[in-house]
Amino acid sequence: MKYDYLIVGSGLFGATFAYFAKKAGKKCLVIDKRPQLGGNVYCEEVEGINVHKYGAHIFHTSNKEVWNFVNSIVEFNRYTNCPVANYKGKLYNLPFNMNTFCQMWGVTTPEEAKAKIDEQKSEAVAALNGREPQNLEEQALCLVGRDIFYTLIKEYTEKQWGRKCTELPAFIIKRLPVRMVFDNNYFNDKYQGIPVGGYNKLIDGLLEGIDCKTDVDFFNSEYKDWNKFADKLVYTGAIDEYFNYSLGKLDWRTVSFKTRIEDTANFQGNAVVNYTSHEKPYTRVIEHKHFEMFGQEVYDCPKSVVSEEYSTEYKDGMEPYYPVNDERNNQLADQYRKLAANEENVVFGGRLAQYKYYDMAPVIEQVMEYFKK
Repeated sequence: MKYDYLIVGSGLFGATFAYFAKKAGKKCLVIDKRPQLGGNVYCEEVEGINVHKYGAHIFHTSNKEVWNFVNSIVEFNRYTNCPVANYKGKLYNLPFNMNTFCQMWGVTTPEEAKAKIDEQKSEAVAALNGREPQNLEEQALCLVGRDIFYTLIKEYTEKQWGRKCTELPAFIIKRLPVRMVFDNNYFNDKYQGIPVGGYNKLIDGLLEGIDCKTDVDFFNSEYKDWNKFADKLVYTGAIDEYFNYSLGKLDWRTVSFKTRIEDTANFQGNAVVNYTSHEKPYTRVIEHKHFEMFGQEVYDCPKSVVSEEYSTEYKDGMEPYYPVNDERNNQLADQYRKLAANEENVVFGGRLAQYKYYDMAPVIEQVMEYFKK
């Protein structure tokens, strides 16, 4: 049988595309090189807890159509992302808000906080002596001042990028949101949450009734000659790999995890704690149960699963996670996108195939727009 679409990758783009294609009466085959479906949103159950195996995923959107759609597949809970930053043992609320400024300076009013930040921003601008910021460090100091930068940004950013802030381009951060309210909600979106029962429920719902094969590497299988099997290809892998790195390799950052079971019901009291100094080699610690368990539920589950997250430079064989937004890579990615635009009957979708960082909701929006057209 020949399919209408061969879909390479069963992550959120591929699974959502398959769902809407099936709804439009199309036949799809989804292949994935991993032993399971779901891409990076895949969850693994450990001690009754849904562990985000490839890193924490929090769904958030202001698009009511997208929110209603995902909830039509699986109900989402009320989880609200309120990360905490640990700097050398001292805790600060994120994003930067009145709780952060009270913890840092003892100020209690927005007027006091603004005056403190403005004073430090003025010092940074004066130090430039009329020139534009030349690197991320100078840019950040001009945006939020020295205390916030050195406590919550500098070392955390250096761990994330594997480079000193003075070596990173200024354009990486065009703005740093500062909120003059006592609100620890990280996202401004109207809707946010986690699928009840974990993200596998969402993927299973999207792929219900669709032919799927796992442990299949597109480039080392019969499906590389995809037009023998389907009229169109949906490709969600790395864009440079699709073109056999003909223009050169794109750079990526990747992450790795050290996950362990803790013999306690509540290890850190929050789903996400960022470690913003170099004292700890990891960037953050995730306690997975807090994504889906609230109140007494936390203690009804006697153990906890935590993951330390490490940011590293990508090497061949690793999983690519984040595009590197510097001048070289942006220009190279544009060249690959031009090649992609000339590929007949091929759809390039998602973070890897477009070399752009996307949250989950915009990925679903892209697929919706494709099928509306």
